[in-house]
Amino acid sequence: MAAKKSTRDQRVKSTKKTDAADAKSTKAKPAAPTGAAATALGSKPAEARPSTRWTFLTNHAHVLIVLHAEPDLVLREVAVRVGITERAVQRIVQDLEDEGFIRREKIGRKNHYEVLTDQPLRHPIEAHRDIGDVLKLITG
Repeated sequence: MAAKKSTRDQRVKSTKKTDAADAKSTKAKPAAPTGAAATALGSKPAEARPSTRWTFLTNHAHVLIVLHAEPDLVLREVAVRVGITERAVQRIVQDLEDEGFIRREKIGRKNHYEVLTDQPLRHPIEAHRDIGDVLKLITG
């Protein structure tokens, strides 16, 4: 009986070592981007890629800035430029539209986005400024 127990203990230890090694090897390398993300990242120089670190402006602000600069841009391209998914851009555009920061107009099969620059910023610290002030600061 002692022999059976020690064999079983060895198998359990062996399995734990294998599981630990598998977990370690999966953590070692982050997954490389695939599909459109890989194409988008591969086509830009390193300094033009979105940083993986935090930034001072939110993704909402980034989407607003891009749409202000190019109001007829498709959301897929906005997503590439901001460095987020197209679905995230769709949610942000819906937020911005619901809160009265942008107006969407359907022209044929495309959308045209108008940023409403006279809208005040939402946080009490910056409520004395409007969207136009932010856009002037960023775009010059």
